[in-house]
Amino acid sequence: MSQGTTAAQRFYGRWARLYDLLASATPGLARLRDVAVDRLELSPGDTVVEMGCGTGANFPHLRERVGPAGRVVGVDFTAGMLAQARDRVEREGWRNVHLVRADAAAFEPRERVDAVLATFVVGMLDDPGAAVNRWADAVRPGGNVALLDAGQSGRPYAWPVNQAFRGLVLASTPGGRSGFEEPPWAVLDDRVAAARRALSERSVAVADSEHVLGVVRITGGRLP
Repeated sequence: MSQGTTAAQRFYGRWARLYDLLASATPGLARLRDVAVDRLELSPGDTVVEMGCGTGANFPHLRERVGPAGRVVGVDFTAGMLAQARDRVEREGWRNVHLVRADAAAFEPRERVDAVLATFVVGMLDDPGAAVNRWADAVRPGGNVALLDAGQSGRPYAWPVNQAFRGLVLASTPGGRSGFEEPPWAVLDDRVAAARRALSERSVAVADSEHVLGVVRITGGRLP
């Protein structure tokens, strides 16, 4: 395990409770999660894997689509995050939600699934394009992959929006700017673009949209 991975686990483990509060209570975020999950085109009985599930804020949206006969698998590499997710699953009595501690970039399900979701994950991966290709390989033909991410806005009024976004990126990056040859927000932009490009190349149908002043991007791709 690399030092960067270990540092990220400590960072997100330390702030798991606050992250859970923000993930659940931030205004408008639930609607964005709904849009991302809609891109998966799930049906009752489907199996969906969430890569980098964090504290499980997406689980209610996913369970609503797959129903009691479906299955939700949450994958995360941080023990503190999974502890919060496990508390949520036990509190709600969700018998069809299963948690796996693993690196989302390398996790491979035992059999092909109907869909893969990743929210605010690809920006943390060293090779997001390779990860997206691996996720696409895990999805059955005709299934879907959806990405929900944030990056700097390219809209005309972007300057003040991007200044605020850069501050948020610094606050949520383990070690701040240390360890980056470029500013972390530029690295994030490059990684998100690489992931979206990889998904577009693998898909026969792509749905792209921007939200929250152009900062949030949701990309869904249907596989051939």
